[in-house]
Amino acid sequence: MSKSFIEHLHYIRIPVRDLEQSVQWYKNILGFKLLTITEDPFAIFKISEGPQLITLVPTENETFIHFTIDNKSAFSLGFASPELEAFHQHLIDHGVQVEDIQEDQGHAYFIFYDLNGNKLQAHW
Repeated sequence: MSKSFIEHLHYIRIPVRDLEQSVQWYKNILGFKLLTITEDPFAIFKISEGPQLITLVPTENETFIHFTIDNKSAFSLGFASPELEAFHQHLIDHGVQVEDIQEDQGHAYFIFYDLNGNKLQAHW
């Protein structure tokens, strides 16, 4: 197929156990802008000025956005952060589970977890 019918990634859905608590976390800790909470209910966030959205979906199931490779969890969602060290410290200051900043060929990144245990990455 030579032509893609897809223009851009529109949204990503993240499973959460407590929607209200998770909405506060994504607003207060990550600074995302809450657009709406739908009747479903889903919470829809805007990350920045781009077209991508984050949607929090409540579930009672033990499920996460990450997956496993060789029985080790691997993140699915990576965020670009030009102030990586300041963001890392911000998460630590707010009691977020955060791993150390790693560097690989001039690329710096770290893993962190939301309050539902979803494994996420920040890099620059």
